[in-house]
Amino acid sequence: MMPVVAIVNLSLRSLINRRLTVVLTIFAIAVSLMLILGVEKLRHNAKLSFANTISGTDLIVGARSGSIQLLLYSVFRIGNATNNISWKSYRSIAERKDVKWTIPISLGDSHRGFRVMGTTDAYFRYYRYGQKRTLQFQVGRSFTDVFETVLGSEVAEALGYKSGEKIVIDHGIGASGFVKHKDKPFIISGILARTGTPVDRTVHVSLKGITAIHVDWRSGTRIPGMIIDGNAARKMDLTPRSITAFMVGLESRLAAFKVLREINNFRGEPILAILPGVALQELWGVMGTAEAVLSAVAIMVVAGGLLGMAIMLLASLNERRREMAILRAVGARPLHVGAMFLAEAVLISGFGCLVGFLLLYLGMIILQPMIEAHLGLFVPITPPMPREWLILVFVMIAATAVGLVPALMAYRKSIADGMTVRI
Repeated sequence: MMPVVAIVNLSLRSLINRRLTVVLTIFAIAVSLMLILGVEKLRHNAKLSFANTISGTDLIVGARSGSIQLLLYSVFRIGNATNNISWKSYRSIAERKDVKWTIPISLGDSHRGFRVMGTTDAYFRYYRYGQKRTLQFQVGRSFTDVFETVLGSEVAEALGYKSGEKIVIDHGIGASGFVKHKDKPFIISGILARTGTPVDRTVHVSLKGITAIHVDWRSGTRIPGMIIDGNAARKMDLTPRSITAFMVGLESRLAAFKVLREINNFRGEPILAILPGVALQELWGVMGTAEAVLSAVAIMVVAGGLLGMAIMLLASLNERRREMAILRAVGARPLHVGAMFLAEAVLISGFGCLVGFLLLYLGMIILQPMIEAHLGLFVPITPPMPREWLILVFVMIAATAVGLVPALMAYRKSIADGMTVRI
């Protein structure tokens, strides 16, 4: 009986002789596997990133809009901007007896492509991420002066900043702001430890700092002829007129629905309160359709790659009639010939899976900064998850099943068939 090693050796030699078509087939399987694993990894890491971004916050309050839009913009710093709410409305809700703490947020400016967020010291005391983990300082401390800033770890790493350096805030959002608040620079007072959340990509300043750099601005433009330097701005009333949104922690979580209903019926102005967990579930519901479509496309691509492999093996049957006849003549049994074709299918799919894994992680290394910059999602480069191993096993089983067709046809070929000249 022909040993397995001999069969595999013959299969490898046969594949090398047809290396062009084999390489193209391997590449097709690799791309299809990379696509289906990439969709799975992006789906998993996106959900993990979103779920770990905020924890321990009972409500998020902002201007009346969509709950998903408010969540994405205020917490994840992505999506379309929402309207502001007045400082008066914020104070009236923050002073409720059932409200334990609040974190006001003001967005709209940037620094070299990174979002600038105005807040208070309550942000560093009450904000939680992951499993209710607190923010920790890698270097320095929180801001105490109007013109001090705290950087997220990724901002400091990407731009090479250190504590004590000065930075200039860009007016508006963009990779390179055309209008800068050069007359009011900020000093870096601290750098936060890495969290794996949008906090890492945020420049934090005080609400007074946000107000100070805009004291000589109106409606998004500088007031002609008015220039107020930093020292003069410090002496002014820097109470903000409005903020983007604020997070709420309640004395009792049991009162969350009651407070939510009362805030949504607030008479001062149209505002919206959302439960972060409920809004996330709505987001998963919206993304579910897109996930299903992407998964279906990925499965079809995998099926196409395996079908291409089957067609390649079937097409080679007629070309290899003499090869199979010679193998039979020197003692190989029909089972051995069929096993050789099956081994070729397994080897092609195995090489395809290996190349697919390499392409996937290479693509992740290249695309990771782009995904973070444009989508605000941190996609860590991690080893394959159990679900990914299951997909790999499924592809190998499917490849083996597909390879049985040409293997069975080769098994049924006779010696005489290989010796017959076909015109």
